[in-house]
Amino acid sequence: MQVSLPALKAFESAARLGSFKAAAAELSISPTAVSHHITNLEQRLNVSLFRRETRKVILTAPGRELAVATSQGFQTINTALEDISRNDKQIKVATTSSFAALALLPALQRYYEQYPHSKVNITSGEEINTDHFSLSVRLGALAEQADGDVLIRERFNLYGNARLTTQLDQTSPITIYTTRWKNSALPEVPLQAWLNHNDLSYRQFEVRYFDQELFGIQQALLENACVFCSTTLTRDYVKAGLLTESGYPPIDSALCYYIENKDSLITRHNVMFIEWLEELLKQH
Repeated sequence: MQVSLPALKAFESAARLGSFKAAAAELSISPTAVSHHITNLEQRLNVSLFRRETRKVILTAPGRELAVATSQGFQTINTALEDISRNDKQIKVATTSSFAALALLPALQRYYEQYPHSKVNITSGEEINTDHFSLSVRLGALAEQADGDVLIRERFNLYGNARLTTQLDQTSPITIYTTRWKNSALPEVPLQAWLNHNDLSYRQFEVRYFDQELFGIQQALLENACVFCSTTLTRDYVKAGLLTESGYPPIDSALCYYIENKDSLITRHNVMFIEWLEELLKQH
């Protein structure tokens, strides 16, 4: 049987409060409107739901039965709405291990200071599988992405301690760690282009590879070696004095970080996080 939702809401409120006038105040409608809704509901059901007295209304037996059902039903709806509202505050981010560890997590406390009522759930891995409500911060080929999806174009440079990055002309080769991606479809790290641009040669280096920039940075720190990697991922290490950027200029790459279909992920908290992330990456 089809009955109107406003009529059921008017009935539930009047049954709970024991008054058409009180129900009208709660629902921000007139007592006449409440009475009209309930009369229509009674006609639809062909029963009396209230016994109307001068100063109050009293539920009939069918009214009591319906009051239990409507109270439970609206409580279920309200609980679901509250859960959905809480979920809207939870921002789900899926990204690469290197970006999560080296760029996102170190800055996350600053996001919470700005937006203390949000919660960011981060998952990382090299294969990113998400639903339509997750923010997938991916590393990909710049040429293949829509302009509106791109967060930052990646630039690369050589990092190490101050002595290593200024003594590239020494006789023994300097060890450099860099990245050879698992995903062969990704553009290569632009080491050769950087060498050419700076009139340097592979002969000056012993190049070793990992499949993630995170590992190359960690190994360079452990061995007191150099790492050729993204300027985005080394910022906090440079600020902390753990790495020094070489005196050579960085070079643009064909890589970028992007969020696929960014403009379609329009929940309020997603938008706040994307704006914050874009501002964070500008600082690189």
